[in-house]
Amino acid sequence: MDHGKLTDHNGKQVDFRNVILIMTTNAGAADLARQAYGFTRIKREGDDVEAINRLFAPEFRNRLDAIITFAHLTPEIIAKVVEKFVLQLEAQLGDRDVTIELSEEATKWLIKHGYDEQMGARPMARLIQENIKKALADEVLFGKLKAGGHVRVITVKDEAGFDKLSFEYLEGPVTPKPEKIPEAKRKRRSPRRKPSGPKGGGPSPRGSVPKVPLVKV
Repeated sequence: MDHGKLTDHNGKQVDFRNVILIMTTNAGAADLARQAYGFTRIKREGDDVEAINRLFAPEFRNRLDAIITFAHLTPEIIAKVVEKFVLQLEAQLGDRDVTIELSEEATKWLIKHGYDEQMGARPMARLIQENIKKALADEVLFGKLKAGGHVRVITVKDEAGFDKLSFEYLEGPVTPKPEKIPEAKRKRRSPRRKPSGPKGGGPSPRGSVPKVPLVKV
C-alpha cells in the first residue's frame, strides 16, 4: 500500500505501508458459473472483471496491484484431498488397530463423485462420510474390524452395472506395531579371589616380596 494506517480499539495506530494485503471475494463467481454463449466457447471470460468493476469504486480498484482469478482444482489436487480425508479417518481408528488402503479405482471413483467444479472439494467430506465412515462404523464396533485389521476400499459393479465402493477385510493390520525386544540378561562374573599362601610360612605367592626382619647393627 502507498499509505495506510490501522487503528485498533485502543486508538493505537499501526503503519501499513510495508504490509501485503490479500483479499478474497465471490464477486463474479456467479457470472462465471453461467453457461457461455457460442459453440466454441466453453467457459466465460472477462465476466469476473466486469463484476469487480461493477461492485467496487475506481478509487479502491486503483490501489490494487493485481486481480487474480482462482483456477479450478486439477484431478491431481483432488487426489491429494482424498488422501488427506482417508488419513484423517485412519488416524481416528488408530487406537483400534485399523488401517485403511484405497485402491486406484476407488480413488478415481471418489474424485469423480466428490468434486464439483462450482462447489469445489467440499462435497468430498460428505461423500466419504456416507460411503466409507458409516459403512465401517458397524464393522469396527460389532463386525470384522472389532479386533482390528486392515480394510481395502475397492470398486465393484452393482445390479445396474454402475461402479460402487466395496471393502475387502484382512485380519490384522498390514504394518503392525513393532514389539519390544527383551534385553539379553548379562551374566554376572564372580569376583576373583586372591590366592592365599600355604599355612606354616611356606613360599610366598608369585609377584609378592617376602618380608625380611630388620636387624639393628
